[in-house]
Amino acid sequence: MYAGHFAIGLALQSRIPRQPAWPVLLGVGLLDMLNGLFIVLGWDQVSPNLAAGPYLYFDLRFIDWDHSLLAAGLWSGAWGLLCWRRSRALAAWGLVAALSHWVADWPVHNHDLALFPYAEQHLGAGLWARLGPWAWWLEGGLVLCLIGLAWQQARQHGADWRWPCALVAALWMGLNPWLSPMRWMAAWPEPWAHLGHGTLVGLGFLLPGLVLMALVKQAPSRPEQHTP
Repeated sequence: MYAGHFAIGLALQSRIPRQPAWPVLLGVGLLDMLNGLFIVLGWDQVSPNLAAGPYLYFDLRFIDWDHSLLAAGLWSGAWGLLCWRRSRALAAWGLVAALSHWVADWPVHNHDLALFPYAEQHLGAGLWARLGPWAWWLEGGLVLCLIGLAWQQARQHGADWRWPCALVAALWMGLNPWLSPMRWMAAWPEPWAHLGHGTLVGLGFLLPGLVLMALVKQAPSRPEQHTP
């Protein structure tokens, strides 16, 4: 899951469009930003696999420090505490946004989500392996539904979110089974393959999250429209 996380973030942020966007729009990518860093540090382990679709082309051999259920809960709680400095409400939104990442990953990940670090039992419904490229199309359907909801909800609050929604749609179209940069990166010799993968994963969530924050902040505003 990639663009789907940002679509979830926009849908959540559209409920509070006048509030600071960083708790939600960075929160939805927190676990993968940590994952990218931990891969580079050698704490998480991935290996190239050109058969691993639909657009990842790497096997996630050990991602327990950020994507195990326990770790995801702890990191999400820590993110919520960080957001608490702004307000209790934003702490709750930040917590939900960060935890939504693991929830959204569960249907697609290929049985690589541990219950806790080094646990034998792993979770993940495996839609990536079972559906192949169709999993990308399924994610696209989710993205379109969520950005449509976000656009409508923001509009009711008097904000024009056409550009944030367009960016999320572009992120989905850009990371596809045929043009994914992960595909050619998987052909690099080690250690450059996993270092490149980790760097791309981390920046792939940090930079679009920052751009989305700017687009939401600068979005044209109109008087709020209240539905009867």
